[in-house]
Amino acid sequence: MRKLLPLIVASFSFTVVSAQSSNQEQAIAKMKEAVELMDNGKLAESITLLDEARKLDPAQMDIVYELALAKYQQKDFNGALKDLKYLVKQNAANGRVYAMMGNVQDDMGKPEKAIDTYDEGLKKFPKEGALYVERGVMELKKGNNDAGLKFFEDGIKNAPMHSSNYYRAAKYFLDSKNEVWGMIYGEIFMNLERGSKRTEEISKLLYYTYKGEIKFESDTAASVSFASNNIELRYDPSKKKKGETDLAMMLLSSIGGLSYGNTIYEKTLALAVIGEKAISVASLHRIRTKFLDQYIAAGYDTTYNVVLFDFQKKVKDAGHFEAYNYWVLGQGDEDVLSEWVGDHKQQWDDFIKWFKENRIQITDEKSFSRIGLNVREASEKE
Repeated sequence: MRKLLPLIVASFSFTVVSAQSSNQEQAIAKMKEAVELMDNGKLAESITLLDEARKLDPAQMDIVYELALAKYQQKDFNGALKDLKYLVKQNAANGRVYAMMGNVQDDMGKPEKAIDTYDEGLKKFPKEGALYVERGVMELKKGNNDAGLKFFEDGIKNAPMHSSNYYRAAKYFLDSKNEVWGMIYGEIFMNLERGSKRTEEISKLLYYTYKGEIKFESDTAASVSFASNNIELRYDPSKKKKGETDLAMMLLSSIGGLSYGNTIYEKTLALAVIGEKAISVASLHRIRTKFLDQYIAAGYDTTYNVVLFDFQKKVKDAGHFEAYNYWVLGQGDEDVLSEWVGDHKQQWDDFIKWFKENRIQITDEKSFSRIGLNVREASEKE
């Protein structure tokens, strides 16, 4: 018996480990099925499965998070809050947990507690884009639009691949006298969040902003109005850095500083409009093509850090700029979009295939923000 004991112990240990492994696998399978049910609106069935999964593997915190989410969608706020606080207590909370917890508290009629939760989350997870969105929305609810915008733009800076902060900032500026920033934020948003209702909304807003702010006064005269009281970039010519081009110096040297919106964006757009007589998706393709060509020819792409125009160049170099422009603006005239796609099916299909494989990538170093719009050293691309 003494010789058999180690074998018996080993067999028992193996049986326990196998049972644990089996429980974990079953729990994960049930969680995946529950998430699918949740996505289809079957919340009660989802919660039942998640409860079963939690019993099988109590240590799996993802199950607790999904359970809280299902309860929140079911408007069981107390149940959701209990699960979220459990995650915090177990040191298993991330930024999404704090964002949902704040949402729950706000929906429970406790906005100040929600704000405290978002602020606590931001201290712990400053790279969580959802927290900036939610915190900014709380300021909008109080009528503090500028304070809300600051949170959205902080979110763009700290979480540059999170789409919702661009969406909120775009909406703010497209309803202002400084549409230039809404045009840039909005198109970046569309590239990050493709195929949603919000994407369609921004497409329409971009199209109608072009249509409303480019005015043809006669056959030979047109005006553009996308900027007013823009952020100014000041530059001291005596501090010219080694390798900096004379073009960069010329662009940035002015007594009152340089307004990117007025002096760069509007000026380039005004030149691109020459020769057009009306705004349509087709004419905007021509205008945007000339804008990009002139922007690059002037060296603005190496002078300013605007990731959108870098990506547009990539699309154009791949031969897909016309299809891309119809995608960006087509919701503003759906009949024209549908007709163009029908007449250019292969071109559209080739673009969509390329587009799926080539998403815009925004890093901390290459992020764009109105506040952080900076001058690049020319040597960066030489």
